[in-house]
Amino acid sequence: MTGATIWLTGLPSAGKTTIAYTLAERLRGDGHRVEVLDGDEIREFLSADLCFSREDRHTHVQRVGYVAELLASHGVKVLVPVIAPYADSREAVRKRHESEGTSYVEVHVATPVEVCSVRDVKGLYARQAAGEISGLTGVDDPYEQPWSPDLRIESQNQTVQESAAALYALITERGLT
Repeated sequence: MTGATIWLTGLPSAGKTTIAYTLAERLRGDGHRVEVLDGDEIREFLSADLCFSREDRHTHVQRVGYVAELLASHGVKVLVPVIAPYADSREAVRKRHESEGTSYVEVHVATPVEVCSVRDVKGLYARQAAGEISGLTGVDDPYEQPWSPDLRIESQNQTVQESAAALYALITERGLT
């Protein structure tokens, strides 16, 4: 089976990880080898030495991108729900995949910050509002939206299943299923 990296970028609490795990379940049901490289888990195990400066965030994204490309090049569908706030970091990951001949799909989970702050899955928005943390992407640290992602999902307007189905349809259309 063909491997591919499906990169889901967006603000904290946008729905990236939930969509990724929902799609992973469907792909596994179809017999695909699938890995989800959750940005939080990768940060804990491969990037624990990094902070949240622009340089460290870039390094983190490059590490995740390298692992994703490696797995995808061996026939795995790799779902990557990470914030990846900077366009140049995401572009470097795309170029790595292109140079290796590995399929890459970029998905922008374009949930507005107002919706994300209400969801606040990890309590980050509340902690930022209380002054306990700073550098929250989309609030007091930049998030550079993708200008031309392969798919833009507005998760506030559809269910998780509908979001995952739209992504499944795209990768099917691209011959990746």
